[in-house]
Amino acid sequence: MPRLKNKYNSEVVPSMMQKFGYKNIMQVPRLEKVILNMGVGEAIQNAKAIDAAVNDLMVVTGQRPVVTKAKKSIAAFKLRAGMTVGCKLTLRGDRMYEFVDKLVNVALPRVRDFRGVSSKSFDGRGNYAMGVREQLIFPEIEYEKIDKVRGMDIIFVTTARTDEEARELLRLMGMPFQAA
Repeated sequence: MPRLKNKYNSEVVPSMMQKFGYKNIMQVPRLEKVILNMGVGEAIQNAKAIDAAVNDLMVVTGQRPVVTKAKKSIAAFKLRAGMTVGCKLTLRGDRMYEFVDKLVNVALPRVRDFRGVSSKSFDGRGNYAMGVREQLIFPEIEYEKIDKVRGMDIIFVTTARTDEEARELLRLMGMPFQAA
């Protein structure tokens, strides 16, 4: 069982119940899923770029991503509907907790000039979105084997009803938010 899941049960739940005054343990917000998205704009000219992005996400998460296709044609980008434009995947359960643990304890501290993640990226319904500028912060990706530095979007979907509850949940799980 991942460390974060044990930490969630033993530390997060009692702390959240005390702070927000929950009467029942089932009222305590929890992390539902983590969604990773990697847009690959250069896949329009270079078809092998999407394979590299899929491989990077697969190495980082241990799960095969789904290739996404364009829904609309956009002439300015030389993009037609149905062309491959990126890849995404959804993590749940143990893989989700392992990824969050790796992100918080290994990957984010490797970011240059890291001062914490923004605490303003909540959507008003208890979900948090963050962007990573380069996939090199994950230790599984070897610098020599990458063809191009790519970023990715990471979305944390929680059962929290407010941003304050979600912020406290992620903070207790180890997310390093910037000092306000």
